[in-house]
Amino acid sequence: MAQRSRKRGRREKAGAPEREAPPRPAPDSAPAPPARAGRSEARNEEARAALTPYAEGERPWPITVCAIAAAAFGGYNLVSFLLGTKLRVDGQKPGTAGILLFALVMFTCAGGMWRMRYWAVLGFQALLVLVLLTFAVLLIKVSNLAGLAVCVVGLTVGGVLFYKLVKAMGRMQVPVRERR
Repeated sequence: MAQRSRKRGRREKAGAPEREAPPRPAPDSAPAPPARAGRSEARNEEARAALTPYAEGERPWPITVCAIAAAAFGGYNLVSFLLGTKLRVDGQKPGTAGILLFALVMFTCAGGMWRMRYWAVLGFQALLVLVLLTFAVLLIKVSNLAGLAVCVVGLTVGGVLFYKLVKAMGRMQVPVRERR
């Protein structure tokens, strides 16, 4: 019966010299660090080195726009609730807790973004993704040009803000916690 060389190893040919095993490193020596990807990792390192953190009090325009938008959405929602506007979702009135929670989240995001907090920008980006997905799904149900225009404008403005926030977050400093 024939033997497969890849499964059981190669048979030594008759008369062929045996190969010596490569020398093993000493047990106390540290293993060599893994090799990194070539050019792409070098480009990433150059890009990271070129980023400078924002100065104290410096705020890029995308974060300013998003902070103002979050405060406006939270304020509009709270004022319309206090004035007694009848908000209906699928024929049902939303609960008071949901309306107040949305306003609280928007005001928290607005305040955190205004103070240039990384968590606030990240949280607002998560909410922005949900809005973008909603506009994308609403494109399926569009029945007139006005609805199409609203969805396209919403996707365009939201997409640009999302992209600009990603770039701004690259320069933001994530707080480093000290180990205890």
